Amino acid sequence: MPDAEAPMDGEGGDTPENPAEALDPEQAEAPEIVSWSAMDLSRAIARREVTCTEVMQAYLTHIDRVNPHVGAIVGAQAPELSLEQAREQDRRLERGRHLGWMHGFPYAVKDLAEARGLPWTEGSPLHRDRVAGQDALFVRRLKDAGAVVIGKTNTPEFGLGSQTYNEVWGTTGNAYDPALTAGGSSGGAACALALRMLPVADGSDYMGSLRNPAAFNNVLGMRPSWGRVPAPGFTGQLGVTGPMARTVTDLAWLLSVMAGPHEGSPSAVSEAGERFRERLDRDFRGTRIAWVGDWNGHLATEPGVLDVCRSSFTAFEALGCEVAEAVPDFPAEEIWRTFLTWRWWAALERYGLYADPGTRARMKPEAVWETERGLSLSALDVTVAAESRDRWYAALTEFFRDYDYVLAPAAQVFPFAKETHWPERVGGRRMDTYHRWMETVVPWSLAGVPAVGMPAGFSDRGLPMGLQLVGRPRADFELLQLAYAYEQSTGWVERRKPALAGVG
Repeated sequence: MPDAEAPMDGEGGDTPENPAEALDPEQAEAPEIVSWSAMDLSRAIARREVTCTEVMQAYLTHIDRVNPHVGAIVGAQAPELSLEQAREQDRRLERGRHLGWMHGFPYAVKDLAEARGLPWTEGSPLHRDRVAGQDALFVRRLKDAGAVVIGKTNTPEFGLGSQTYNEVWGTTGNAYDPALTAGGSSGGAACALALRMLPVADGSDYMGSLRNPAAFNNVLGMRPSWGRVPAPGFTGQLGVTGPMARTVTDLAWLLSVMAGPHEGSPSAVSEAGERFRERLDRDFRGTRIAWVGDWNGHLATEPGVLDVCRSSFTAFEALGCEVAEAVPDFPAEEIWRTFLTWRWWAALERYGLYADPGTRARMKPEAVWETERGLSLSALDVTVAAESRDRWYAALTEFFRDYDYVLAPAAQVFPFAKETHWPERVGGRRMDTYHRWMETVVPWSLAGVPAVGMPAGFSDRGLPMGLQLVGRPRADFELLQLAYAYEQSTGWVERRKPALAGVG
């Protein structure tokens, strides 16, 4: 199915005429608490201006009203248990014990990661009844900082594809029109954030899974530098965990909780997470930004996508930045081929499921396709891909001698009908794999450099689109500084709230 010659689900981009119109039949107003930024919420709890119990009740009430329309939060624990855990956080405060920035935050973990006692399905019917027996490292850090984990956020099966649907939890709708896709694989997290069902969220990103859903839901998603958020293993695969938020400050503070070295991660960045709690304001006069656009026509894009992205140049130029069209000196098609080899190699982690004909028959077709491509690889194929990745990193490093940042579209299409698993054609071109329509994110994943997915604006049909702001290797803080300056100038998250959220 994932090959171009296989049957597909039809064209992307079929959307209602007015997707931004109010969609909630009740149109109840959201509790004021859920409209606060995470920073404001943290301060209010720490100052005892609001109790953790009040916060939890407000969020549970809001989730109960909004989530049935979009299916973003899944596998939720009983509300009574969440409220009891919130009351325990209040008792800790009464004893003078404040756990950290996230004390009392209602939180949901992407369903690719373990959160003890909650479902851990990865969106696969093969794991429908699996419950996590432990916390992933970053989840443990969130809990240690005071978060109350109330459930999970939806994801496509095994996180494959930038469209959040699966047989276990169903399909997640877009915050601005539930009939459209929320993107993926962190689609549940992005939608929940946009609709104010969570103050902050986590996501993971191999091929744009933090950046694409942020673009589709008008929020922020950051792919940190490889190793910034520690994970086990020696191999430099492309997947990372990162923060999602509605403000850059919230994004930075969530990263401060997730980041930092750990003895269980041999390749983790050694810098402590506290760095991301420093002030973000800075002068950007004289900063040079390269706009790669569609890589001189290499990338297929839906009409209007590049126009919305280019409209952001005015904001950067007002900050004193210079935006120039330029691409690194490296063949774009080689970047794509190299990425495919790494991804196919990574897919072999599911070989145990594939090897059993019974479980293979229940796997998503794209998962079978990825695994079979991985099985076809030779050691020489992997070696060539590793050498190519090194050369691409060297070329990008050289590019950063002339430019301080890179700007690129966060997606190549606008949100499309959620019944469409993936677009068959983009800009009149037939896609030759199930994920070629997300190629814009690939160069930065392959290089392991930090990238923030942030709002660029809306199409004339009211559909959100986003940018990738890409930084130098391990320059995560400097990247957040420019993202912050851009946010102060544009304010897209607050300017265009989804009607379904019910916030003013």
